[in-house]
Amino acid sequence: MNAARHDVPEPDAFTRPYWEAAAGGRLLIRRCAACGRAHHYPREFCPYCWSEDVTWEEASGRAVLYTWSTVHRNDLPPFGERTPYVAAVVDLAEGPRMMTEIVHCADGDLRAGMALRVAYRDGKPVFEPGD
Repeated sequence: MNAARHDVPEPDAFTRPYWEAAAGGRLLIRRCAACGRAHHYPREFCPYCWSEDVTWEEASGRAVLYTWSTVHRNDLPPFGERTPYVAAVVDLAEGPRMMTEIVHCADGDLRAGMALRVAYRDGKPVFEPGD
């Protein structure tokens, strides 16, 4: 019997383009044609003006670190095997905030506002130091 995994997305018809793009090394966000604002996580409507006139757009992959927490204990599979890891919120260059994980960076080197770039682990976006 396999233990339930809590790190594997469950794509549906709407989010499938996002996950397929990520598997190919591209980060997608949604942009509203009515108000012009970008948002993330993917939704079928704009969370700012409620318009349904939103489309997929490829993000630059650039971000800055907003906040983070180093996780030392997590009982949900497979996160316990990854501890410690850095859970974070980043500000994408296009405007939206995104929850993610920071990789390839020592905990003591993290600074609010530091430049990051998207990387991919098993088809899922994570972020690492970058310019």
